[in-house]
Amino acid sequence: MFDKVLIANRGEIAVRVHRACRELGIRTVAIHSTADADAMHARVADESVCIGPPPAKDSYLNIPAIIAAGEITNADAIHPGYGFLSENAEFASIVEEHGFTFIGPTAEHIRMMGDKARAKETVQNLGLPVVPGSDGPLGPDMADAKAIAGEIGYPVLVKAVSGGGGRGMKRIDSADTLIESIVGARAESKAAFGDDTVYLEKLVERPRHIEVQILADNFGNVVHLGERDCSIQRRHQKLLEEAPSPALNKAQREDIGQRVVHAVQELGYRGVGTIEFLFADGEFYFIEMNTRIQVEHPVTEAITGIDLVREQIRVAAGAPLGYTQEEITFSGHAIECRVNAEDPETFRPSPGCIAGYHPPGGLGVRVDSAMYQGYVVPPFYDSLIAKVIVHGTNRNECLMRLRRALDEYVITGVETTIPFHLKLLSEPDVVNGTYDIQWLERERES
Repeated sequence: MFDKVLIANRGEIAVRVHRACRELGIRTVAIHSTADADAMHARVADESVCIGPPPAKDSYLNIPAIIAAGEITNADAIHPGYGFLSENAEFASIVEEHGFTFIGPTAEHIRMMGDKARAKETVQNLGLPVVPGSDGPLGPDMADAKAIAGEIGYPVLVKAVSGGGGRGMKRIDSADTLIESIVGARAESKAAFGDDTVYLEKLVERPRHIEVQILADNFGNVVHLGERDCSIQRRHQKLLEEAPSPALNKAQREDIGQRVVHAVQELGYRGVGTIEFLFADGEFYFIEMNTRIQVEHPVTEAITGIDLVREQIRVAAGAPLGYTQEEITFSGHAIECRVNAEDPETFRPSPGCIAGYHPPGGLGVRVDSAMYQGYVVPPFYDSLIAKVIVHGTNRNECLMRLRRALDEYVITGVETTIPFHLKLLSEPDVVNGTYDIQWLERERES
């Protein structure tokens, strides 16, 4: 096992990784920008190193500074968390080249799955169903794009190969707007990711967003830990996640779980990973693989009792999985909602000082956060400040428990999305589990 791990992240996920390390007897190193000098993750770690000024490009994305922090503190391994450099293949390579263990998959697997067109082709060859679309990236000839769109049928989506969070993605309802949309998506992708490569895909109407959590070791052992439903989204950003999905039956979840395990085994993948699908009319369609720990991993932990971050660290240290698929049991239901420092109506970011802070508690309630009274939420990073996770014997119990927990949660000094979530939990479609990924946008427009 490692003696010391550097956590190349901030906020609640950095605190989460620190806790898993400490339970394994591992010392931790936090990195922080000057804006995060008083942040919780920098306070709780055994050591902390300032790596730059507030802008992420000068600190949390500053690879030389992170490597230097690892070297001066004699860290054995680097955990990237999620976001920032967690799916950067070059970073994974550099970490390994400098003698550290990268707590994640190989750089090649990150590179493969980071290219969405290549990932789609790869998993299709491994037997996973994919959304009909172009065979790889679109070329410069718009006549080819028109032919592909005509063949798969409108509406279609143009998507950035290196995309995420809805950037570089546009809906196209007819040939009249095809060229304009492709040009716009290329420009948006170039600005966001430095890559203007795009591809076309059939738009699946009113699907669910279903993702399957996997864990693999270095010895070819792979297990799945069930699925999560992440269909309540705003502008392709997840807001509320639950496990298991209210949309799947036993046969469907067993079938997709087995198919995902087979594909991951064939890939020779290691570590945690999430295979994401659209689900509509009883059919699954692969959309992407996330090669890191997910924001919503706690709901899987709640229903399985397995600490995913702990297992991620164990596997990176060379340990085999400690259980088979048959030994994994699923218990009850879990729901997570993301609390952001944002106006609950406009979703405008609301940085500032936390004047008052009191998290909820009680049976089946977990709060993952790096907040404390007096902490100043900086304006430089993602506005996520907490995750409230509830677990119960069934979905209805979870909904009631989540309402109670959110009512109990006190955060003053900044605006938060807690009122939005309380309103969301009163909506009949949410209560009944009959929502899809476009549901929230339709509701806000009506």
